[in-house]
Amino acid sequence: MVPVTVSAPVRLTGDPFSVGWLLLAVTGGVALGTLSGLVPGLHANTLALLLAAAASEVPGPPLYVGVAMLATGVTHTFLDVVPALALGVPDPAMAASSLPGHQLVIEGRGREALRLSALGSSGAVLLAAPLAVPLTAAMRAGYPLVTANLPLVLGAVVALLAATEPDRSKRVGALCSFAASGALGIVFLDVPVSGALPVTDVLVPLFAGLFGAPVLLAAIEGDGVPPQTDPAVTMSRRGVATVTTVGTLCGAVVGYLPGVSSAIAATLALGLTTRRGPRAFVVATSGVNTATAVFALFALLTFGDARTGVLVALQRADVPLVLPPLVVTILVAGVLSAVLVPTLGDRYLRTVGRLDPMWLAITVLAGLVGLSALFAGPLGVAAFGAATLVGHLPPRFGCRRATLMGVLLVPLIL
Repeated sequence: MVPVTVSAPVRLTGDPFSVGWLLLAVTGGVALGTLSGLVPGLHANTLALLLAAAASEVPGPPLYVGVAMLATGVTHTFLDVVPALALGVPDPAMAASSLPGHQLVIEGRGREALRLSALGSSGAVLLAAPLAVPLTAAMRAGYPLVTANLPLVLGAVVALLAATEPDRSKRVGALCSFAASGALGIVFLDVPVSGALPVTDVLVPLFAGLFGAPVLLAAIEGDGVPPQTDPAVTMSRRGVATVTTVGTLCGAVVGYLPGVSSAIAATLALGLTTRRGPRAFVVATSGVNTATAVFALFALLTFGDARTGVLVALQRADVPLVLPPLVVTILVAGVLSAVLVPTLGDRYLRTVGRLDPMWLAITVLAGLVGLSALFAGPLGVAAFGAATLVGHLPPRFGCRRATLMGVLLVPLIL
């Protein structure tokens, strides 16, 4: 167990200069997280690891670099919903809700979906902060039991998603999608890749192919993003609160369990909220995505293991783990991001709606191929192509695209 660091090279209390630098670092991180969130296929982990590689060249205490990294990650969890809704190209953590959320855009309810996502993420921050202390204490006691039975837990997630499909043919399709995407994961996840960047990530081409490319190929002959109606949230406050709580608790799974990603926890949340409709999917998966940032920080302080790419970057940069400024960073970044989601998201939807859908889809597809090559080289391009073929299975069978999360679930279970 790693003790919490109680001192830092910078005093933040009663020192306006230090507080100013802290807020400047948070603002810089929010800007980077906005960039990574709005660019299809780009992830905050990538920017954070690049920051870690350059940390020694950044003037000032490492704490400020860590604050910028953490703010980048938190902001990304808010903004990554925008390309998932407007283009159907999700970040891995938003993959489970990409089709239901995109369907709301097709119905002209994209502005509502943006606000639902902001509510889910904001509520997750407010819930996760106080829950992190008792849940961390509980995990100290139950950690060995849970990790010993992790394959059974993940197998139950697979069974839940398949069993809740409405008819037999869709259940068969769900299992086929799980198996095919699982085979992709077995083939590609452990293969060494090399790209043009110092940070490599084979998940970029895999998720771009599984969840983004099929939607973009279908959009070539589509009518594009239709005009979006008023932004009023039609989901009840109680419903939003309930689903946000589910998402937050599923986010705790990511924070504390080794090898479990936000995408897997979002799939679990999807199984638990499957009968509540697409609005619930957006709220729950947004809550998972953001709650992870809080719980994973407490898990790092308690167990010494980094559960997310951003926290791995913090360790590589030797950032002092000073809890108060890091928690403040999460809260401040969350407030700023909650404002940015509807503000930038509405403009994003309007801009995409004005563009020719065929050329937009072709341009984004070319960008995804380029990102695949950038992060994983020629093997990444091959992974993108194979994943694109597998990504067409769910619409062929009429089952949920969340079944493609077998790309992570199957290797982890095995």
